[in-house]
Amino acid sequence: MRKPNTLKKRLKSGGGCIGTWSIIPSATAANVMAVAGLDFVIIDMEHGPASFETAEDMVRAIEGESRTPLIRVSNNDRFMILRALETGAHGIVVPNIETAEQAQDAVSAIKYAPFGSRGMSPFTRASGYNAVGQKDRIKNENEEIMVVLMVEGKEGIKNIDAIANVLGIDVIFIGPYDLSQALGIPDQVNAPAVVKEIEDVTKKINNKGIASGTLAQNIDDIKKWQKSGVQFITYLVDCAILHQACSSIISQFKR
Repeated sequence: MRKPNTLKKRLKSGGGCIGTWSIIPSATAANVMAVAGLDFVIIDMEHGPASFETAEDMVRAIEGESRTPLIRVSNNDRFMILRALETGAHGIVVPNIETAEQAQDAVSAIKYAPFGSRGMSPFTRASGYNAVGQKDRIKNENEEIMVVLMVEGKEGIKNIDAIANVLGIDVIFIGPYDLSQALGIPDQVNAPAVVKEIEDVTKKINNKGIASGTLAQNIDDIKKWQKSGVQFITYLVDCAILHQACSSIISQFKR
């Protein structure tokens, strides 16, 4: 049975949090990051190779350390979202949201009725494997699950006010890499045009009472985004953190 979603409560109270993306399909690696104290880990099933079976093990490994496991699905697909939810993840990250209609579809897939149309089964990890007769199960699920929507292109930026008006969204995450590509400067995530877009959109999101999120790749980025009002910060990706640590050790050894 999933534990209470402390991260969602912190964001609702105006607090900030830091986590990372997990590309490495390993419950042990996920557990290490949770033990280290990251507030959340996003299991990346869009760009990463994890199966649902592995993802469920990773969810357990993160949740077991009282940290928040989230899953990014590959697209805004009801079937993918449902399977990710049934692992017991505390929330779903949906990529490439461009319109209010797409945002509403995502929320509907994540929430049970009357707020959505998530498929029902009491025989999954999310429901405690045998949840028949559990009091308030549906109500608690709808209240606890986090909805994180990613806006990554010009169309989504243009429609940000309409997207943010959709009820049930907890975080709107601005993806800097896809945004840089949409602006014609791929990979230049620290270019002034990209930074300005993220800062401007962050203000609009926060004014709607929704937490904003984006990616930081160094300590300066963390400070910059905190100052801009970003509450939900992802720091790099697990493989990049490992790569940087090893590269630093090798560089010092050679010197």
